[in-house]
This record gives sequence, C-alpha cells and structure tokens, in this order.
Amino acid sequence: MDSNQLFEQIKKKESFLCVGLDTDIKKIPACLLSEENPVFSFNKAIIDATAAYTVCYKPNLAFYEVLGDTGWQAFIHTVQYIRKNYPDIFIIADAKRGDIGNTSQMYAKTFFETAHVDAVTLSPYMGHDTAEPFLAYQDKWGVLLALTSNPSASDFETERMASGECLYETVIKKSKEWGDINNIMYVVGATQAKMLENIRKIIPEHFLLVPGVGAQGGSLEEVARYGMNSKCGLLVNSSRGIIYADKSEKFAEAAGQKAFELQQAMKKLLNDFCY
Repeated sequence: MDSNQLFEQIKKKESFLCVGLDTDIKKIPACLLSEENPVFSFNKAIIDATAAYTVCYKPNLAFYEVLGDTGWQAFIHTVQYIRKNYPDIFIIADAKRGDIGNTSQMYAKTFFETAHVDAVTLSPYMGHDTAEPFLAYQDKWGVLLALTSNPSASDFETERMASGECLYETVIKKSKEWGDINNIMYVVGATQAKMLENIRKIIPEHFLLVPGVGAQGGSLEEVARYGMNSKCGLLVNSSRGIIYADKSEKFAEAAGQKAFELQQAMKKLLNDFCY
C-alpha cells in the first residue's frame, strides 16, 4: 500500500484512526481467560467492533513477546485475521527494531515475509543501516522514531546540535533521503503537537504516526491543525482509550463506541483542515 492508497482508505472511512492493540493479558475481561488463546480472542472482538472506523491496526510486540510462543501465535493470528476479513486495513508492527547488518535483515524478513505486516516501527539512531533492509521491500514501510511523546524525549531528541537544530530535526532531514513518501513514515507524539508545524516544514508530504491522543493527554484537534496536509498525512493512534474502554463482557461494544466517537471527530477535522 502506497501513500495514495492509504489516503483513499482515509477518505473512504472519513477517518485517520489507528487502533493500538496493546493487549495486556492482565487487563482483558475475565470472560475470555478460558479461551484457547485469550489475547487473540480479545483482539478478534476488538477488530470486529472497530474495523468500520479505523484505517490501521498497530499491535505492540512487547505485549505478545512476553507470552512466548502463545503470544507470538496471537500476534500472527491477529494479522492473519485482519488480512482475511479486512484486507484494506494497514497493519503496523510496533516493534521498535534498531539493529544493523544481518540482524536487521532477519527482522525485516520476520515482519514482512513471515508476519506479512505493512510497516514496522524503527529506531534510526544507528543510521541508514538500520532501515535499509526494511526499505528494500516493495510496498512496505519503515516508521522511524522522530519526536516521541514520553517525558524524557527531551533527554536526546530536543537537544541542540552544533548546527543549532534539534537532534530530531537532524534525524528527519537525514533519514528522509533513505526513501520517499511511499515507504517512510515518522513517529511524532501528540503531546508535541505544536512542534508538528516545524516538522511539516521539513517533511510536508510524509505520513506521520501520532501516538499520545487519549490516555496520554494529546489533543486531536491540535494534531490536525499543525500536522495535517492535503492528503491528511496522519495516522493518529489510540490504544488504551479504545481497547480498555470497558472490562465487562460488553468490552467490544464499548471499544466500538469509542472508535466511532474518534472517527466522527476525525471526519470533522478532515473537512476543516484537509479537503
């Protein structure tokens, strides 16, 4: 899927929502714990309830890898289920890989040939070698960490370089040369919304993956105001605010309602700032 195809899905659903599948087995409803694979059962219900309102799912690998083989199978089955039932939805493996050489090649092969996701989050701080094996795949994406939403992002990302620019600016300016708007996306936290205006001066056409709306307090309206371009250019992620909206047997219904509410807000913002 290239950027134009992704924008077509955004227009079709009037949504730029990414649902984060940060599925913690300690937080899913007790009614699912007797299932053969509770994490997959939870994901399946969440996906069916939210698919009409989202253009992207983002499984966070930490919540799957911690469970060993059972968790990996839950991840694979989740991707397969989306592929079979909702083939137009974009899938990001939130794995934050950041190695080089043969190791990076194996990571790319794992996610693109074994798991068949569309994109993988990457830490670019070891340079081009980190991303190159991922960007070598046609119609696949690397999602590079740029300006994240965590409080200690200021430890490094906003530190001033000798040139006078911030480290995150240097990272974006250099890494945008590694590919193009059809295979590189950037992570920019919603809590850094006003800084999106500056980022758009550097990468006006790239898609941005924006976490931090909802539970982390980021403003959806500010993200759209400062970050949206003529092809939307945004995937705004919500995880806990959707998937843990309710812990009863009606968890999926509640998740669907939260996703619908975000989609309705996004529909208005698309009309205000994009179309």
